[in-house]
Amino acid sequence: MFLKLAGRKCLVVGAGRIGEPKIESLLRAEAELRVIAPRATKRVASLARAGRITWESRTFVPADLDDVFLVIAATNAPDVNHEIFRQAERRKILCNVVDDPGHCDFYYPAVVHRGHLQIAISTGGQSPSLAQRLRKELEEQFGPGYEPWVEQLGEARRQILARPISPRRRKSLLHQLASEQSFSNRTGTAGGRQRRVVS
Repeated sequence: MFLKLAGRKCLVVGAGRIGEPKIESLLRAEAELRVIAPRATKRVASLARAGRITWESRTFVPADLDDVFLVIAATNAPDVNHEIFRQAERRKILCNVVDDPGHCDFYYPAVVHRGHLQIAISTGGQSPSLAQRLRKELEEQFGPGYEPWVEQLGEARRQILARPISPRRRKSLLHQLASEQSFSNRTGTAGGRQRRVVS
């Protein structure tokens, strides 16, 4: 599941080495982010000073979940994390307790980013290390050339959808555009890796 978090109120409890990468990922998703933690890493503190997040230097209280869409429990105290999960569950708020699959409504996948193309790998919390290894392999397979190509596909798709053609013909054209041959022709690559074009 890919969630659109832009403008949604999200909460991270914990701002140490566990919480910092989760904070960064929510910022990339353009969430409206609040952080609750007595202490924070230098990076998190700098984000707060820059106004990119709201950081409250204190411990968690259940009222922190009011009007929250999603919460990440990232403290180094399991009892606090579990209480956050229980409170979130009561309020039907999506919750992820970092490195605790039994207390998660969703998992953080390892993600390959190529512009609008995103490939997510999850092991259901069983082996994040495997997910990271597979991400590295997929980053080699799906090289940087995919980013501009996906942009081109989006523009071509909009043009095709605006044309008065049959659904069958439309489907055929869209599949041709997204084919590996089309990618190779447009980018001079094969399988995401650069290749020489001989004329």
